[in-house]
Amino acid sequence: MEKAAVPERPGAVVLASGGMDSCVLVALARQEHEVAMLHANYGQRTVAREKRAFDAIADFYGVPAGRRLTVDLAYLAAIGGSCLTDPAIAVPKGQLDREGIPVSYVPFRNANLLAVATAWGEVLSATRIFFGAMEEDSSGYPDCRGVFIEAFNRVIAAGTRPETRLEVVAPLLHLSKADVVRLGTRLGAPFGLTWSCYERDDVACGRCDSCLLRLRGFREAGVPDPIAYANVL
Repeated sequence: MEKAAVPERPGAVVLASGGMDSCVLVALARQEHEVAMLHANYGQRTVAREKRAFDAIADFYGVPAGRRLTVDLAYLAAIGGSCLTDPAIAVPKGQLDREGIPVSYVPFRNANLLAVATAWGEVLSATRIFFGAMEEDSSGYPDCRGVFIEAFNRVIAAGTRPETRLEVVAPLLHLSKADVVRLGTRLGAPFGLTWSCYERDDVACGRCDSCLLRLRGFREAGVPDPIAYANVL
């Protein structure tokens, strides 16, 4: 008697910066999907260090070369307007209770990233785009909100082939950083391979918003952060 064929797992594109959130996304996505990992160079200060982290995470999870894509969005740096892409704008000392949109916001970056993910996802016949947006414990970026994701999914539905069944999902959207640390710990995510710092690529600064959010998350989760910091406030 022949064995029944094992159904092919649906494909998913994971937006992977090399940070802790996207690392946990990969761990989540691979449970039910055939993962493809998408990374973007957009002229950010720590571009080389983030790419190293992306490659290390992809290696850890055994994602083949044909399902890794790094794209060049250097025009975002040419547009400017963010301390992450413009060397003339200093990265400010972190202040987690600051109101308003911080200077680290890269104007409309996530729409550009999701557009690339949509194009690749359609070619791969993927069904999901995993996006690491967080509303409750982030830096306050407008393109990390649920309302933005809902709007982008309408754009995908309107602008792709009729047979395409692709949507953006954001499983971390309503989690805190501490929740992400706990989830990643349960899933065995390799946090030691990740990079979050906005400013430095040798050792994490420990002062920018991203470092402070990460440090607070590990502290509140009661889990040691495996990377080194130049400063811990």
